[in-house]
Amino acid sequence: MNFRRIPPALPQLALFACLGFSAPAVLAQASSPQEPPQLSNAEFQSCLSELRASKAFAAITPATFTQYTEHLQPDATVLPLLNRQPEFSMPVWDYLAVLVDDQRVADGRAAYAKWQDTLAKIEQGTGVAPQIVVGVWGVESNFGQNLGGRSLVQSLGTLSCFGRRQAYFRGEFASALRILQEGHIAESKLVGSWAGAFGQTQFMPSTFFRSAVDFDGDGRRDIVDSVPDALASTATFLKNAGYRPGQPWGFEVKLPAGFDTSDAGRKNKKPIATWRASGVTLVNGQPLPDSLPTAGLMIPAAGGPAFLVGRNFDALYSYNASENYALAIAQLSNLVANPAESRTGFVAAWPTDDPGLSRAQNKELQQALLARGYDIGSADGMIGAKTRDAIKAEQTRLGQKADGRAGQKLLRAISASN
Repeated sequence: MNFRRIPPALPQLALFACLGFSAPAVLAQASSPQEPPQLSNAEFQSCLSELRASKAFAAITPATFTQYTEHLQPDATVLPLLNRQPEFSMPVWDYLAVLVDDQRVADGRAAYAKWQDTLAKIEQGTGVAPQIVVGVWGVESNFGQNLGGRSLVQSLGTLSCFGRRQAYFRGEFASALRILQEGHIAESKLVGSWAGAFGQTQFMPSTFFRSAVDFDGDGRRDIVDSVPDALASTATFLKNAGYRPGQPWGFEVKLPAGFDTSDAGRKNKKPIATWRASGVTLVNGQPLPDSLPTAGLMIPAAGGPAFLVGRNFDALYSYNASENYALAIAQLSNLVANPAESRTGFVAAWPTDDPGLSRAQNKELQQALLARGYDIGSADGMIGAKTRDAIKAEQTRLGQKADGRAGQKLLRAISASN
């Protein structure tokens, strides 16, 4: 998304596949599995031979190329992930309910406390606020708990030879081989998402060479096993993306009655004084602070929370081109930095009478489905195909719209019927 993982030409929801932490839970709810195609190994080997002689792989020695591709087989399972079409668009309130829940906030505060000295040093060098770095870490890999398990060499090699956007993935494949050639990360550790994102904060291989740093001083840029390297590399990425020290990402605001939102948009930035003069206040009614010189008005869902966002929100957006994604990091960073805050949501309510479920509530729903005899595997909080099928069956039984969505109404109804 470079942004930094897969190019914007791919479907918007495809980017969620690369969120190595709990976004498999997000993606599982957002799309259906497809049968992998049959791939010709002979065609794959012929493609690899052509790649070895191409300009894109000029920096890769013949010995390195042979070492890591001699016995390589294509992975057909990445092709449906590349080409998947979302079953439905996930509402922002569902997305944030999974990404910013009580458990992630608690884990974020613990991580912030554990690494505060390192984070302070990183801030001195980059200007990026510690809570922002922790927010990215939490959303990307659940603080290093979920890094993905696919071989980057196999995934990127396959995507370089089959499917769409081969030119893009060939560049990433060459960068992955260069990482191995230069000894930054061992092959056994170079694993991640199907599209090639890896490490504690899920860099693409090309991003590794632009932003990864050796912060712990061991001579390697190890964003997989070295938390200091990963966090400092993330801060470096944000700094390079235009992060401005001392400025907030933005704030939730209250719009006056009848406010004209026709010029709303993250990119349509105006001086804070202009917004103040138009009657916009902080969500608690207090005047807008001067901590942002300019800001754009962002309204993720009509009738829901509104935000004034600045350049630092844009830097978060550049990490993964989704405003909902950037908002999840922004809100998580706020909560990490304010341990007295017990609310995970925003002050204004989302425009729905059926809010989304947290990971713990997803597990509760799955446990209720298991109790009713559905074969959905374990209650892991990830809403996959089997869980969706069971949800549809229960929605039909309850007279609800059978869309497979896990929401509060369904959870209450199934729990009550059990």
